[in-house]
Amino acid sequence: MHPWEFARVWHLEPSLDDPDAVYAGVEDAGLFRSDDGGKHWQELPGLRGHESGPSWQPGAGGMCLHTILLDPSEPRRMFVAISAAGAFKTDDAGATWRPINRGLVSKYIPTPTAEVGHCVHRLALHRTRPRVLFMQKHWDVMRSDDAGDSWREVSGNLPTDFGFVVDVHAHEPDTIYVVPIKSDSEHYPPDGQLRVYRSRTGGGEWEALTKGLPQRDCYVNVLRDAMAVDSLDRCGIYFGTTGGQVYASADGGDSWSAIVRDLPPVLSVEVQTLP
Repeated sequence: MHPWEFARVWHLEPSLDDPDAVYAGVEDAGLFRSDDGGKHWQELPGLRGHESGPSWQPGAGGMCLHTILLDPSEPRRMFVAISAAGAFKTDDAGATWRPINRGLVSKYIPTPTAEVGHCVHRLALHRTRPRVLFMQKHWDVMRSDDAGDSWREVSGNLPTDFGFVVDVHAHEPDTIYVVPIKSDSEHYPPDGQLRVYRSRTGGGEWEALTKGLPQRDCYVNVLRDAMAVDSLDRCGIYFGTTGGQVYASADGGDSWSAIVRDLPPVLSVEVQTLP
């Protein structure tokens, strides 16, 4: 068995109510918390100590804990996602965890409906409705209406349901965004056309958003942490690509413009609304 190791930090998630508290998701599949603004860290060992831990396997990018969602209505509830173990939930501030992967089907693992072993790429929720979760899996866009206890597919009319990012409009809990990628071996948009897809129905029905995005010879990827939304009235949407561009929409995705070009591959995008 491969021993646990500390390889890199994949994601930082600030506390919702304590400005000095922050969580870190790391590789290999660890969750840490700091209560002094990052000066000192302590692992929440219950996650890696879960009985299924010895069976977790790394995805192509490593065994990364890349998503941390805090439930604003239940201060002790938290959701995380690990590639390639799946999604997990705690209701006691991280002391104990349970997998929340019922309804996921992954044809590339020995038991396609296993309790753990799914390559979840990203989770998202809206703060006003935290029991509704959205997931971009290795294949399939999924939705849960019961805080992760069960999932159903909402890929609908997407041209492909492989991708890395999923996010939710700041003011419309049923408006979600994904960026379909051709396949798990060809990490670029179908037909070389960079398109964000938006659903205003919480999944199932999707529309392609293309205005301002390159529609020919575009062979970039949009990675799991490379999309963000702001809280302005019209809701800005932002995403970065492995080609070094950052695109922004000031109208909820109706139109886009490149606000930065010629960067190294963009791995993560965060946005802050200033007073």
